[in-house]
Amino acid sequence: MTLRFTVLASGSSGNASLIQTDAGAVLLDIGLGPRQLTERFAAVGASWEQIAAVLLTHTHGDHWSDRTLGLLRRRQIPLYCHPLHHPGLLGNGQQFQRLLDAGLVRDFDASRDFDLGGGLRCRALALSHDCQPTFGFRFEKQVALFGPPAALGYAADLGCWSPALAAALADVDLLAIEFNHDVGLEYASGRSAQLIYRVLGDGGHLSNAQAAALLEDILRRSTPGRLRHVVQLHLSRDCNRVSLAQEAARVVAQAANQELQIHSASQHRPGPTLLVGNSTRSVRPARRTSSTPRRRAAPTAAPWLPGFEP
Repeated sequence: MTLRFTVLASGSSGNASLIQTDAGAVLLDIGLGPRQLTERFAAVGASWEQIAAVLLTHTHGDHWSDRTLGLLRRRQIPLYCHPLHHPGLLGNGQQFQRLLDAGLVRDFDASRDFDLGGGLRCRALALSHDCQPTFGFRFEKQVALFGPPAALGYAADLGCWSPALAAALADVDLLAIEFNHDVGLEYASGRSAQLIYRVLGDGGHLSNAQAAALLEDILRRSTPGRLRHVVQLHLSRDCNRVSLAQEAARVVAQAANQELQIHSASQHRPGPTLLVGNSTRSVRPARRTSSTPRRRAAPTAAPWLPGFEP
């Protein structure tokens, strides 16, 4: 039995991640159109036939696509969302109403765990973002006869964090969290004051320093050696660098005397598929497709490239 995680895209131009079990797969956000998602699936050896459900974090336009909702209806794939997501989905397209009419919408309750099928349990975690409600998630699945379940934590699109969030993300095997921007680069970006204020605010996005502090608190609360992978999400194209984000995480790992594999997600191509819980290696790297531009390898340890700005 296995639990596997792949970021298909991360950034302001579209977000989607794939969580796979032996029984099927769950898409976490669908911020790409059907054709792009099909291409990303092909690059990691997945397909639409494996998708058993879609789970939505929030209703900003880089996290869902009306055309992809239409494909879910045609393929009879249920969408899991919060009841307060309904107005935003109904007001920005026609396909969500058709999903409702087809009985394919499953509402989750943020106060209780829910089952996504195949033994994959999920807990919604409220995040501070300027699109309410926004959620991160903790996923768990029993992958061995003995010992704790494999655990995966996911939190992107948040402007600040709390000790309660750190506690909810403690003792996971893989942690995917936002490392959006470097504060100095944000101020020097030439962006409007309004946008800078929005990004740096409590309802905006985590800086490298904020994400590193969250990682530090999570490690402090976790069993030593439990966390193996840190996946950095939503890196800004203009206001961050892979080297800066990775160094921020690396300093925390060294101070905690923890060996962490640090990955930085890309807007433009899928990352590697990572085994969660019973292995510390990648299952497979993403294959290049004809639509994926060939890039020279970045001079860092990360197999991925930064995403676009928020």
